[in-house]
Amino acid sequence: MTDDNADGRINVSSDGALRLIEIDRPAKLNGFTPKMLSEYAYAITDFDRDPEARCALIYAGGANFTAGLDLPKISEAWARGESIYPADALDVWNLRPPFRRKPMVVAVKGICYTVGVEMMLSADIVVAADNCRFTQMEVKRGIMAAGGATIRMVERAGWGNAMRYLLTGDEWNAETALRFNFVQEVVPAGQEFERAREIALKIAETVAPLAVEATIANARTALEEGAAAAVAGFDEIRSRLRQSEDAKEGVDSFREKRAPRFKGR
Repeated sequence: MTDDNADGRINVSSDGALRLIEIDRPAKLNGFTPKMLSEYAYAITDFDRDPEARCALIYAGGANFTAGLDLPKISEAWARGESIYPADALDVWNLRPPFRRKPMVVAVKGICYTVGVEMMLSADIVVAADNCRFTQMEVKRGIMAAGGATIRMVERAGWGNAMRYLLTGDEWNAETALRFNFVQEVVPAGQEFERAREIALKIAETVAPLAVEATIANARTALEEGAAAAVAGFDEIRSRLRQSEDAKEGVDSFREKRAPRFKGR
């Protein structure tokens, strides 16, 4: 009997304006194959370009988020000279333009190794189960964490705290991840998906999409170019948003004491 999921898959579904993206290879601890990396990149790209989708929730089947890359399968692809990331999709790690415009929430549990850490660090909000174990062990395999960990771990935890784990490949737990701002909430194991879904649905259903995208873009400017550059963009952003239908709807719904019906325009 053959395993029709031997190379894993990324399952995509929608719940209204919420896009659900599931990592599905539990028999191999959700280790990423080239096929899965490609499907994940396209799933993120399709979500960001779909006018009906307003927030994405990334999660995994089984007991673990991911054990990282399936190095034997990845090495085979490298040996054939193949790129493991599609050129016509957004950068999986959100490090290179064009950047993802829309918000992503991630629910992590159990093992969350290497690319799993970098995936969650590339997102906007992370909810972790209290049984999570994290590591960037690339230095133990003769390679470097090249999906953003060397940048984002230092930004959030500081040089010494980041290097403590990047240079040793040691594990850290959910409490440490919260202290270093790698995750935003820690909940009892088994509750991480529902809590992350609650947050993602709030974003997808109750706030204005254009305002959310502007907030993400301006915060990125502040992080990468400094506060002065972000402030310099305030007037243009305010003017653009004030002219939107959503801004009018926000005022009207407040005046009429009802829930807003934002359309993203």
